[in-house]
Amino acid sequence: MKNTDAVHSFLALGQESRLNIFRLIVQRGAEGVTPTEIKESLGIPAATLSFHLKELYQANLILVERQSRNLIYRPNANQVTELMDFLLFNCCGGQSCETKSVQTNIVGEKS
Repeated sequence: MKNTDAVHSFLALGQESRLNIFRLIVQRGAEGVTPTEIKESLGIPAATLSFHLKELYQANLILVERQSRNLIYRPNANQVTELMDFLLFNCCGGQSCETKSVQTNIVGEKS
């Protein structure tokens, strides 16, 4: 993934309504969700929802499929995976990313 692709994704997700829409779409997964379901669930007006869905689609974060008279929105799993891989590339200097619990006693010394 190129830096510009990642930036485009982050810009699309950097708006609260779009982030909520994207999270709802991801929660539904392969089943998908219609604009009506999104509107009812999040209370976003139709025109505003249409704008946000277009932004997410242009960032390649979601896919849309027409089924009869309905549009079904699903997460673009490949793009989401690429974005996660981009973020985690060389994470933790190649070491395990497990955090080690450091306990301190009352005086603040590490034990």
